[in-house]
Amino acid sequence: MGSGSGDNNNDSGGGGNTNGDGANGNGCGGTDGDRGGATGDGGDIAYGGGSSAGSRDRGHRGGGNDGNSDEACGDGGDVGGHGSCGSSDDGGDTSGRGSYGSSDGDGGVSSGGGSGGSGGGGGNGGCEMAATIVVTVTVMAISWSQYTVGIHFSFPKTSATTTLSLSKPKTLALFCSGFAMSSDVSRERGASTLVEWKYQCKALLFLAYQSLGFLFGDLSLSPLYVYQSIFSGRLKQVQNEDAIFGAFSLIFWTLSIISLLKYAIIMLSADDNGEGGIVALYSHLCRNAKFCLLPNHQASDEELSTYRKPGSSNRNIPPSPLKKFIEKHKSTKTVLLIFVLLGACMVICVGALMPAISVLSSVEGLKIEAKITNSSMVSLISCVLLIGLFVLQHRGSYKVAFTFPPIIILWLLSIFMIGTYNVVKWNPRVYQALSPYYIYKFFRLTGKDGWTNLGGVFLCVTGTEAMFADLGYYRQAPVRVAFCVIYPCLVLQYMGQAAFLSKNLSAVPISFYASIPDFLFWPVFVVAALAVIVASQAVISSTFSIVQQCHAFECFPRVKAVHSRRWIPGQTYIPEINWILMIISLAVTVGLGDMIHIGFAYGIAYLMVVFVTTCLTSLVINLVWHKSLIVALAFALFFGSIEILFLSSYCMKIPKGGWIPLMLSAVFMVVMYVWHYGSRKKYLFDMHNKVSMRSILTLGPSLGIVRVPGMGLIYTELATGVPASFTHFLTNLPAFYQVVVFVCVKTVPVPSVPHEERYLIGRIGPKSYRMYRCIVRNGYKDVYSHENDFENDLVMSIAEFIQLEAEGCSGNVDGSVDGRMAVVRTSGKFGTRLRMSESAGFEEGSSISLPGALTVTSSKSPTLKKLQAMYEQESPELNTRRRIRFELLNIIYKDPRVKEELMELVEAKRAGAAYVIGHSHVKAKWNSSFVRSLLSTSILFSEKTAGPLQ
Repeated sequence: MGSGSGDNNNDSGGGGNTNGDGANGNGCGGTDGDRGGATGDGGDIAYGGGSSAGSRDRGHRGGGNDGNSDEACGDGGDVGGHGSCGSSDDGGDTSGRGSYGSSDGDGGVSSGGGSGGSGGGGGNGGCEMAATIVVTVTVMAISWSQYTVGIHFSFPKTSATTTLSLSKPKTLALFCSGFAMSSDVSRERGASTLVEWKYQCKALLFLAYQSLGFLFGDLSLSPLYVYQSIFSGRLKQVQNEDAIFGAFSLIFWTLSIISLLKYAIIMLSADDNGEGGIVALYSHLCRNAKFCLLPNHQASDEELSTYRKPGSSNRNIPPSPLKKFIEKHKSTKTVLLIFVLLGACMVICVGALMPAISVLSSVEGLKIEAKITNSSMVSLISCVLLIGLFVLQHRGSYKVAFTFPPIIILWLLSIFMIGTYNVVKWNPRVYQALSPYYIYKFFRLTGKDGWTNLGGVFLCVTGTEAMFADLGYYRQAPVRVAFCVIYPCLVLQYMGQAAFLSKNLSAVPISFYASIPDFLFWPVFVVAALAVIVASQAVISSTFSIVQQCHAFECFPRVKAVHSRRWIPGQTYIPEINWILMIISLAVTVGLGDMIHIGFAYGIAYLMVVFVTTCLTSLVINLVWHKSLIVALAFALFFGSIEILFLSSYCMKIPKGGWIPLMLSAVFMVVMYVWHYGSRKKYLFDMHNKVSMRSILTLGPSLGIVRVPGMGLIYTELATGVPASFTHFLTNLPAFYQVVVFVCVKTVPVPSVPHEERYLIGRIGPKSYRMYRCIVRNGYKDVYSHENDFENDLVMSIAEFIQLEAEGCSGNVDGSVDGRMAVVRTSGKFGTRLRMSESAGFEEGSSISLPGALTVTSSKSPTLKKLQAMYEQESPELNTRRRIRFELLNIIYKDPRVKEELMELVEAKRAGAAYVIGHSHVKAKWNSSFVRSLLSTSILFSEKTAGPLQ
């Protein structure tokens, strides 16, 4: 382990160095104040590459012992007590507890247990102590968590000072100022702090503003259909004021318990490095326990800087009995995976059902003003809008995305004003329904029919999962701020509808539009239609995201994922899934044609998503947060019992449309699990049949064939060893490339992998073989972009690996048989071995060289160059691509073989790179069971029809 020194923030004295451990390298261990931590050389993984950031351990800061503060104590150190958070140069107390000293001198309190001196020359005893007042205020900051703000007021004989310190740089807290700063340093510090606060406030409010348009559209649309779903069926005859008030009480407490308490307060803290959702919870569990079924995990994956949260450590925590049980039994891992896939399948169903119910409920307003009584006409208009919605997904929504937040804000403002108007005009006593006593009155009046229609109440929280699933775009604080805007608007809207319905019981089937004042109907109708489009767009995008994440974990067939400027940055568009969702939405709209029955299907799908999230979160509480099993069970029982109660109600609605999500999820489940099963079997087969290094070494450096100029990139799923397909190439091809790189692209259970830690480089066989291994590690949320030139990054990484290996980091001069892997991009010298420049205006392979570099001529024959020129003339778009030229620096190498190897690498890159992909398929044995034969046939069919992930 390396060691370094990290500097404290706001250090006005000489003290404050913190010794921290640079993980896997001699890096700088930053303090908890600045969260620093550079990766150093001499890494634990290999060859001085150090793949993870320096640790952020708390250490002694000058003379103080408090490692949580930003401001360091002085150099003096405490003798009889703990110096904390002082800003003096050398002041430390000798007999008491120094607290928040603000002296610029060397003084200290010699008696009386006071704090550090407050004048230039320090304190003289207990008489000046009385002139110092320390006030510590603890507030709930509008930020990522709770923070403590220390506000120090000092009243010396001649001046007054005010010092404010924050424990984190990204904190929004209350600003208190009432006294003038006594020095220029204090004024500058206070001014910079105020400017920083203003900037952070603006950033937080801007993200909260954006999240309103992309996260809360679905939740804000629920007033369109909740009351109609509750008072359907037999409850149409049970309509009186107590029943209406009881329904509103159920809505209010469901919204408060599930949306506010569970998601806004608890679930947003269960993020996976800022990401949320079902796959994020599963990934979090896989990192803290051996739950993943794919056997491609490597110890080096755990050295990623994003693998664990800063400051978290499991070394001194005893393993949970639940963790031991799941890790020991493979069947429990399989059950957990199937449970996660069930939630993912239900998210896909939500992506198909939500646009259908939202569009249909918004169009039903035409029955009031336009006097359209034909249900077929309403369904036809809804289908036209649905087609336009999914075509908008195909064309891209980037150019109109800036209108999404204003539309949702206008919608929220409309329902807020309408709700307030209805409460004031129709029944101001509706506030009494906030009491849970009205829930008792509701079930006393409705009996079994009330329990049967309880699922309609759950529709008021549909859309809540989005604030957690799409957390990675906006973070916790902006989402919580936005929810503080959404929550009162929804409560007042539901309260207003209850007040209106209590005096107009016959208007229940169209309660929302009937409660709108006549002069506001058409404006609200237009805003509602626009809000439906915005909310549906966000839900469909979330469906694309969950499909991509499942594919990253080898749980979904290869599909074409598109990333372009036509779509919102960070979002993915998958054409096949888009058209499948459109077909399902149109079929549901035409087939059912009734918002009530679509609501049953939509409610079951969303309820299953929420229930899966609850169960996974309870596991996270025990296995990740390391809380007791009792706390995890309490969470699961409290929220799970409520959700099971709603689910029991929905069981009665399965014949009336509830079967749709069950059938769709079963189909998706079979596809996803079969694909995962086949991927696992293929990997195990390749591992069992990989080529032994002894057979490779017996072939010699030429591998028994002619080595021609060029670079061969052989793609394989194996992270170790040589795939069996390589021997097929050697036996069937008369020649092979001069440089061979085995490329393995794998997914690590983290949201994203930093670019400098993405490539693991190693060597296969002796140096003369010119065979390397590159493992490309991606997170499940990483976006594959064509702008990053993989070949250039690969060449630079291999060159750095060769140089680091030659500098003595490897103990074997001739290279290891299957060498250790190195994260070379974290080296401080990365990019200094080769010179990379953009070749504009000259042809690749020409003799033009840069100053201080060696020219490596291209080995392409004149015929090949002529063919390449003809091909480029036929494809003009190739001329616009950026061309990179590599030059080997003209420096003196201790080992001439290093220079020779680097020149061969550059020459191979100039000759061109070829991508070699071996293909294998799963086939059942002749004596296999019918189920396995069916699975193998399904996998083979999926492989033939699936396209590559782009």
